[in-house]
Amino acid sequence: MDLKTRKRLSLLILVLGLPGYVVVAVTLVNWMDARWGRQPIWIELLVYVGLGLIWIVPLKRIFTGIGRGE
Repeated sequence: MDLKTRKRLSLLILVLGLPGYVVVAVTLVNWMDARWGRQPIWIELLVYVGLGLIWIVPLKRIFTGIGRGE
């Protein structure tokens, strides 16, 4: 995949995909609250940090080298 395509795809992911992923993450934590009751803050923090790192793993190849010039 050439650099121009990766730049456009990364912009699309950041503008549309990341906000959608945030909505999914908050929905998951709200579901956990409804299912098992309110968790301690450190468990919620671990869930949010874990979900914040998981989204980048499959997309790492797209974002690598985006800041470099042609």
